[in-house]
Amino acid sequence: MAVIAEVMRAAVLAEPGRIRVGELPVPEPGVDDVLVRVRRASLCGTDLKIRSRAFFADGGPPPGTFVPGHEYAGEVVAVGASVDEFRVGDRVVTEAHRGCMRCANCLSGSYTACLNSGRRDKGHRAQGMTVNGGFADYALNHVSTLHRLPDGVGFDAGVVLTTVGTVMHAYDVVGDLLVGARVAVLGPGPIGLLAVQVAKVLGADLVTLSGTREERLELGRAFGADVVVDARDGNGVERVLDATGGRGADVVLECSGAPSAVDDALRLVKRGGCVVLVGFFDRPVTADLNRAVMNGVTLRTVRGEGAGSVARAVSLAGQGRLVTEGLVTHHFPLEEVGAAFDTYAERRGGAIKVMLDIADA
Repeated sequence: MAVIAEVMRAAVLAEPGRIRVGELPVPEPGVDDVLVRVRRASLCGTDLKIRSRAFFADGGPPPGTFVPGHEYAGEVVAVGASVDEFRVGDRVVTEAHRGCMRCANCLSGSYTACLNSGRRDKGHRAQGMTVNGGFADYALNHVSTLHRLPDGVGFDAGVVLTTVGTVMHAYDVVGDLLVGARVAVLGPGPIGLLAVQVAKVLGADLVTLSGTREERLELGRAFGADVVVDARDGNGVERVLDATGGRGADVVLECSGAPSAVDDALRLVKRGGCVVLVGFFDRPVTADLNRAVMNGVTLRTVRGEGAGSVARAVSLAGQGRLVTEGLVTHHFPLEEVGAAFDTYAERRGGAIKVMLDIADA
């Protein structure tokens, strides 16, 4: 039996724009909960919005009380009375969203669009967003939000599987098989780079990747992109269209969050094709939706890793069909969480995935 401390280190929100390391009591698992000793946790764009408090409509929780972090992996150290799905010592990765499991959306599998989002009293919880997350020694998860890591999949790779889940969910909403499809990915961030890999694994015939950072585009090529396009030359759309023989892509994943990319996606997609908006935008977007209306284009959006997609990401990793080397570019101890945030936000040293090493793996 693991020895569990009474007090833990935790990176907590301070005033807007700041995060600091303090101490909090170790949470005790409820009947359906699992206590995880966090080994690795990574940052994403949502964490930057949480640090600035722009994420919270009401300004957010009081300083010193809230722990961000929704991408993390670790070991089970305690389970609630009803939990027999996991044992102490199991290596696990989390998914962020636990729906209320009582609304119509949750019951249809769309728990990332839970109608009771933010209502803990109704059963909803989103790790590191509405309840304390994984930037701490210990994190409390509902049993339904954990997945056992296969042998041979380390904690760094395990954390990345949360992001793979988002990609899997994005392809889910297309509503068709990718076998033989032509897929255009916009934005070579972690989601876009993984979208290239997953598209190839799922049988896409042609995958293009567009962006503005040469080193990331080269990584995308290594991950399986058939065509990489540096969008800085102003001819990115034309070059992708040329690669599709002028027909356009069957599926376009917009992963950059750049406002201009929505119009690019609508120009790239074929008549009757599908555009999936995955990236978050920092400001309202203006786009020529007549392109979609006149050409029968389907527009879809996803938030996070819904519909059981993390479980399928774990399966792909267990089969050795995903490559995560090259995505994790930086490691920081928990005590240097501020430097980790700054490195990620400013993309220092070519930062892609920035990892917090919370305990020895």
